[in-house]
Amino acid sequence: MTRHIRWQILLIIVGAVLVAILLTYLAFNYTTVLRPGHGGTYVEGIAGFPRYINPLLSGYNDVDRDICALMFSGLTRLNSYGEVEPDLARAWEVTPDGLSYTFYLRSSAQWHDGTPLTADDVVFTIGLLQASDFPGPPELGATLWRTVNVEKIDRRTVRFTLPEPYAPFLDYTSVGILPAHLMRGIHAGNLPAAQFNIRPVGSGPFQLEELEVEGDTITAMVLEKFPDYYRARPYLDRVQLRFYPSYQAAFSAYAAGEVEGVGGIATADLPRAPGDLFSAHTAEYGLVFLNLNRSDLPFFQEPEVRQALLYALDRQQIIDTALDGQALITHSPLLPGTWAYKTDIPRYEYDPDKANRLLDEAGWVRRESDEGARRNEGQRLAFTLLTSTEPQRIEVAQMLAQQWATVGVTVTVETAPPLEVREALEQRRFEAILVHLTQPGDPDPYPFWHETQVENGQNYAGFEHRRISEITEQARIITDQERRRELYDEFQQLFAQEVPALLLYVPVYTYGVDERIHDVQVGPLVHPSDRFRTISKWWIVPRRVFVSESETLRP
Repeated sequence: MTRHIRWQILLIIVGAVLVAILLTYLAFNYTTVLRPGHGGTYVEGIAGFPRYINPLLSGYNDVDRDICALMFSGLTRLNSYGEVEPDLARAWEVTPDGLSYTFYLRSSAQWHDGTPLTADDVVFTIGLLQASDFPGPPELGATLWRTVNVEKIDRRTVRFTLPEPYAPFLDYTSVGILPAHLMRGIHAGNLPAAQFNIRPVGSGPFQLEELEVEGDTITAMVLEKFPDYYRARPYLDRVQLRFYPSYQAAFSAYAAGEVEGVGGIATADLPRAPGDLFSAHTAEYGLVFLNLNRSDLPFFQEPEVRQALLYALDRQQIIDTALDGQALITHSPLLPGTWAYKTDIPRYEYDPDKANRLLDEAGWVRRESDEGARRNEGQRLAFTLLTSTEPQRIEVAQMLAQQWATVGVTVTVETAPPLEVREALEQRRFEAILVHLTQPGDPDPYPFWHETQVENGQNYAGFEHRRISEITEQARIITDQERRRELYDEFQQLFAQEVPALLLYVPVYTYGVDERIHDVQVGPLVHPSDRFRTISKWWIVPRRVFVSESETLRP
């Protein structure tokens, strides 16, 4: 009996020693780390109120666009480089002639009510876009869609046939798809009145759970994770959106800790913004169009004068002073960070000496007797710069005029309400004009710089250049991205030589998020709603896991 007990004691001791050895080994070779876990609710404050939670109407209201980015999906989507990626479509094929696009839908895609998403939904959505009474924003390409033949091949396959090659077409396939089984019978003209717009059913990562309504206004919304989402499921369980009547009200709620995020933080509020701040440039740029068709301003036709005007500008000082640093100098009419942007094009760094030399060589002589103004054969180098009454735009315009004055160019700043400035731009009733242009999606510069767009298109400068026109023609009918890149490299090189407009800056969008929200990433934005592009990777609740020490040392 005693011997048996001794053996039990010995076994216990040996077991304890082995456990101790194992624990020691684990302590020296393994550790615990925090990894993303599922759960938690992210709360964001948004300025404005929802109107149409419908991807075919959301372009009129940034609030609607934000919600649709979380709830709806298109056949494709744009990544941060402006490239088209698969979304509801797992793949697509383009015929060699560039006329036919065949899309193959994911078999796992379904609507939030559990109904499978099929080619019928795609055909139905495009049919609304093609309707003559379609009430949505022009950016969705209704005019283009009306020229496209849509064909359902089978339940998971749909084909689009174009009348002629058009490379930017893929961008238009990122439009959100609507559920045919819930909306059939609703005509395009009646979309704004559809009950669906406040009780939407989408196919995106989050679905509607709850609405808070005061009177006729939606004041808050809770979206919950869609468990059957066809891509990686979000870590967040819910996203709560609270809507405020103004940006200041939304920011005050963020500063007070009532919400955990707010977008579009104004530069004046940056010093008191809590949490983490994320900045990304937007799909627009500020520039000055010179009216090259004004016969009374012949100096605008001289490339040397246009180059001098750009060399005379200290754009960084303008950004730091008038824009509080919330912009980046731009050197190309194509957006930086996108696939077509050329990084090594000639740059016009601030160089007033070179500006003076170019103007002198062009015959625009500066006379002290004329208060330092420049003249050539009796004509003064002077023009009027029009801009809107927005305070920031006025300050930028005034700084432009002051900097040009230092090289003998006389500029008078005029202001008008934004709608009047837009009208003056479209009717070419300006000498020079400071505006912002948006360039979402495909970099196609044809509308702004092709010679056929001078009279009735968007070639507001009146710029005519045969080679640039040839390049922009070719690049919009070639589907091979590498060949398009080569053409756009040449386009940007020629643009830098000719300076048909004075490129200034790309604005920066700043997004504030509480520190407890992890792995937030904000890249270049086509629209502010693109801040949610990576929301499936955001997390709040951690999970602790064992990993080897060697794994923690991996780059």
